[in-house]
Parts: sequence; C-alpha cells; structure tokens
Amino acid sequence: MAPNTTRARFVHTNREKEEESSDDEPVEEEQEEDETDEEEEEDETTKVTTRSSSDKEEKIVKEKKKEPITISLKKVCKVCKRKGHKAGFKGAIYIDCPMKPCFLCKKPGHTTMTCPHRVTMEHGVIPAQKTNTKTSIDYVFQRELKAKLPYMVKPKYVIPNQLECGNVRFHARRITCLEFHPTNDNVILSGDKKGALGIWDYVKLHEKTVYDSIHSCIVNNIKFDLKNDDKLYMASSDGTVSYTDIVTGLSSCLLDVNPNGWHGPKTWHMLYGMDMSNEKGLVLVADNFGYLYMVDKCSNKMVEKPIRIHKKGSKITGLHFNPARPDLLLSCGNDHFARIWDVRRLESGSSLADLAHVRVVNSAYFSLASGTKIMTTCQDNRIRVWDSIFGNLESPNREIVHSHDFNRHLTPFRAEWDPKDETETVAVIGRYISENYDGVALHPIDIIDTGTGSLLAEITDPDITTITPVNKLHPRADILVSGSSRSVFVWKPKVESEEPQSEHLKRKQREFIYGSATGKKSNGKGPYNDSSDGEDRFGKDGKNKKVAKKTETKFTHNATKGKGKSKM
Repeated sequence: MAPNTTRARFVHTNREKEEESSDDEPVEEEQEEDETDEEEEEDETTKVTTRSSSDKEEKIVKEKKKEPITISLKKVCKVCKRKGHKAGFKGAIYIDCPMKPCFLCKKPGHTTMTCPHRVTMEHGVIPAQKTNTKTSIDYVFQRELKAKLPYMVKPKYVIPNQLECGNVRFHARRITCLEFHPTNDNVILSGDKKGALGIWDYVKLHEKTVYDSIHSCIVNNIKFDLKNDDKLYMASSDGTVSYTDIVTGLSSCLLDVNPNGWHGPKTWHMLYGMDMSNEKGLVLVADNFGYLYMVDKCSNKMVEKPIRIHKKGSKITGLHFNPARPDLLLSCGNDHFARIWDVRRLESGSSLADLAHVRVVNSAYFSLASGTKIMTTCQDNRIRVWDSIFGNLESPNREIVHSHDFNRHLTPFRAEWDPKDETETVAVIGRYISENYDGVALHPIDIIDTGTGSLLAEITDPDITTITPVNKLHPRADILVSGSSRSVFVWKPKVESEEPQSEHLKRKQREFIYGSATGKKSNGKGPYNDSSDGEDRFGKDGKNKKVAKKTETKFTHNATKGKGKSKM
C-alpha cells in the first residue's frame, strides 16, 4: 500500500499560510498609521462594541459550563435500537428482542428459551419426498437386488466425544480452516486470520511448525496436491493463490487478482471459495465480486478470463466439485443462492440449477461418496438437504433448524459430511448459542443425522468454553479436529473402563501444549515470534514461568507415556 502523504501536504500549506499572514501584518499597521483621526474614532467605537459582544459570549459560555451533565441510564436494545429492553446473551441464556421473532427458528410467537427446536432438533423437519421413477431399473432394484441384500440396518456410528489432546494458543489469530494430511494420519494443517499456516503432529505432540509469511491476510481454504502430498494450495483474502512446500516452507504465487495493488476496498478482490479437479488439472477459485478464476496446475497460469457465476458484487463463499461426476461444480454465495454448473460450458447465466435460500449461504457440499446429495448451511439457522440432484431441486427434502447465525467476529459455521459414513447422512457443525452443562455455559459441537434431523451427539468439554466454528472429521480414523479461537483440539471415542474415574483423573490424562509453536517464516530461515519460552507464553511474571515449566514437563511425560497407545 502506498503511504498516505495528504496529511503532510496539508500541514505544510497551513504553515505557508501562517508565514504569509505574519509577513503581511506589519504592512497593515503602516497603512493604519496614515489614516485620519475620524477613522481612528470609528475603529475605537467598533472595538468597544466587539468587546461588549465578546464579554456577553464569554458569560454565556461560562453559564453553559456550569450546567450539570446528565447521563441517561435508559436501556437501549442493540437489535431494534429501542429503549426499555435489551437483547443478547446473559450467561448461557439468550434473551430475544420482543420486537423480533425467535432468534433460533426465525418464527414469531415464542422466544429462544421456549423454542421447540431447542429441545429436539428434528421438530418441524420437512419429511423427505418419496421418489418414484417408475422405470424398469427401479423395479428390478426393488424386487431383485434389495431383497437379497444381507442387511439393511444402519450401522452404529462411532462418535469421537472425548478430548484427547490440544494445542492451546497455536496461532496468533483465530483459526479459519483445517485440513488433514492425505497420507499421514497424524498431521493436521490449519490456517488463521493473519495468513499463517500451522502444521502439527498430534501424536508426537511437540512436532509443530508455523509459517507466518506466506499470506498477509486470512487463509480461507487449504487443498492438497494429490500428486505431491508435500505441497498444497491456499487461497487468501489478500487476493493470491499460493503453492507451498510444507517441508521447506517455500511458496510461489500462482495467481494474483490484484496486480495493480491497493486502490481502495471497492476494487480489492479477495479469494474465498476454492476447489481443484485432478481429472482436468485445474484449480478453481472465486472472489468477493462474483467471479470465478481457473488456473492450470501444469503451467501455473490462468486458463481463461474471469467468469461471473453469481450476482455482481456478491461474495462466493464456497466451491465443490462432484466426486463422482467431475464435470459438475457446486457454488454458493452472498446472493442467497447455491448453483450447480457444468464445467465444460461455464458461462454467465448457464447454471444447471439454482437452489434458493433466504439469507447468505455459508457452504454447499455434494455428498462425498456418490455425489447425489447436497447439503447447505445458511445464515437463517437452517441446514438444508437435497436427497438427489436428479430430482426436484426447487425445494429441499429437509430443513434442519440449528443455531449458527452469529453476530460476532467469527469464522462462518459450515456443516460438513463425514467422509467415512457410507450412508451419507452424518454431518458435523459447531453451535453458536451456548447451553448450561452442570452450571457451565458451553458451546457444543453437534453431530447430526441429516436423514432424520436428529441429534446424534453433543460434544463438549468443561475446559473449552469458547465457540468452535471450524470442525473437521478424519477421512480414515474415528477422530474429530476442531478449531476454537487460536487453539486446535483433537477428539477420540471415549473408552469405557470398568473402574469409574474421577473428573480430576480424566483431566490429568489429557495431553496439552500451551503456547505457540516454534515456527518458521515461509523461507524456512527466521523463527516465529511466539517461542516455547515461559515469558512468551504467559508473560514476564516469575510465577507464571514456574507454572509453564511444570506443565511443560508434565505434558511431555504424558506424551512419551501415551505414544504407543495413540498411534494408529
């Protein structure tokens, strides 16, 4: 950004004016000496009148200063801007504005505390429409194939509901995205609001690195290059797509949508949605003005001109290729639509289907196995599910009411499929409105059955009182990773032991690392600012240093003790 020099110029011109006025003053005095006595008398009368008027003004100012200052203590609602009431959180209870409908389900007549969706999430879920194709293939499946299947019972889902380990204050700013390594099951990658990339091996616990100078702004997406699992693509709000080696930290810029630099927020393009097609060798990214960019992975150059696929000036929040049909692309944005496209003929206004929503669509995903289902997360506290992309897409098969409409500076909530679930019904998402768990206000992570709308599990821990908007289920193991503020937490299934353990012993068994990782800059040379010392973690107080040393040795002992158990 170019430095702002207008202020210095303005001060300089004022100084010149003051110097000119000071030079002109003696000249005016010489002219006044040549005037007649009558003119001097007139000046004296004008001076007397001005003095009297100035004395009156001074008296008025003094009287105003003597007036007491009154402060109105009336309550003002932040929602409707009216007096007499307040709305918002009071501990774990959300107080609704009486002038607005229920904050959870967006319907009038009740409050959030008495909302029926708060008790049972499946309340009011639109039932799935029965598809009747009336074709010979459907008839053969119903009569011949379905009857011979060994079992039709849905298998029991394994829920990772016990906090295994955590890396507290891993990043300098809040976490915005998470991704698992494609071949190493124990490595987690995370991006934050400051543009840093974090790499953490949660089994070895202390092996973690932060590259802090790859991007200068929010990292919105991370995707691995499946041909080379040591390299990944990242899309950022600084308008660039980077190709980074996670071993060395060396990064190259594939695309810069702001080649002319900063010219104000109205012209600055920020990249949000990103996905890649390995069959076509393309990396697709979308910006905050409704445009789609295609980059060839071989030549590292943009293939065509940007194509506007959403409303002009609207942000495209997500892109997702169909895993079974790579020619289909799903996009969503701030224009309240999720759209299906054919990549072979991408043009403005050529979408195959437009899925209408009420408010901003945070995410939209095809089902990860067959690609026939669609799940979207909208800001109207609804998770919408379409059971078939070949059926009627005008209305969803189910609308699940869920609390994720936030009014604070948070990473948007996104409901994501479980890649291990063969039934393509399980999804995970964090919750915004807190609940009271044994006197502690907690924000649980919800695992939902999208087929029925029922809540399978509420994952909580009394040590995590912050909101957890970023969650990722492992593609091969029963593990959940969540990003809450600047921390990363790993959840595993709870092991049922015969001997009951106290809560104090359970907390002792957990493995935590406090403070940021000893990271590197993107060139692999300089150290990260947040070192592993006690001063950088907890401050300059001597007591905190001792506590930091004790916890570090304690958790190192636990890490070495539990290495053999936590390997997969």
